[in-house]
Amino acid sequence: MTHPWIKITNIQKEIDHFKLGPMTLDIYPGTITALVGNNGSGKSTLLKMIMNLVNFDEGSIKVFDDHVDGEAETWKTNIAYQAQTQIGYDSFTGKQLKQLISEWYPHWDEQLFHKAVRLFNLSLTQKFGKMSQGNQQKLILALAISRNTKLLLLDEPTSFLDIPAKKLLIDLLIDWMEDDERSIVFASHQADDIEKIADYIAVIKNGSLIGHYEKEQLTSMYKQMWIKDTFTDKRLPGEVWRDKNSITTDQVEEAEQMLHNDALDILNIASITLEDAISLMLERGI
Repeated sequence: MTHPWIKITNIQKEIDHFKLGPMTLDIYPGTITALVGNNGSGKSTLLKMIMNLVNFDEGSIKVFDDHVDGEAETWKTNIAYQAQTQIGYDSFTGKQLKQLISEWYPHWDEQLFHKAVRLFNLSLTQKFGKMSQGNQQKLILALAISRNTKLLLLDEPTSFLDIPAKKLLIDLLIDWMEDDERSIVFASHQADDIEKIADYIAVIKNGSLIGHYEKEQLTSMYKQMWIKDTFTDKRLPGEVWRDKNSITTDQVEEAEQMLHNDALDILNIASITLEDAISLMLERGI
């Protein structure tokens, strides 16, 4: 197997009454991984720890085999990070921010930056603090992807974007990933964005990693079954949810057999949506 570019091992962090971890997670080249979870689950904190912006109490994080809290800092030129909010940007124009940031990245892609600026219809002469939240986010994303790094960390990248801008960003990221020697890790609550671009999904609940799945694996874990008559009161194998006409289970064969034994006719069996699968994972916390 390919060597992981990010290796998180038994990481733990306590902040006030919140505890993150212990958590172990590997990120491999050529993949897009979505971090999903309830509000306050620790997604943003995890990204900050990968960037060594937040200290961890136990465990280790390596990026390109370097400990992020070690003396070596060469890994930083191979990773770009887009935070939810930017501190210290308000008094600078887009042009000034580009000049400041591009000097730190040896593989800066000027052509890609101007392509993103054109697609997002951004003004580089306007000060960051005078921009709308949507345009601020567009500029931040243009500055992030243009660093032309191997790794891209994005924290809620589409939270302030309108629908056309979301599509443009997703197209840009797909084009950016055409080089197999790149990876993206992004935190998001947007099921549509996750569906469109993620290969893997790491599900985090209240600081704990409850699963790391291929996207297709997660959607195939649960099946919804509809029956002709009223359901039995008995709990079916793997049952996670039911209503008047259907039941959702992660043990479809066993549930199907029980329904047959009870002489109940099954009208249909289908996979549930990715959004529903994630919701069930977070509700059950397994």
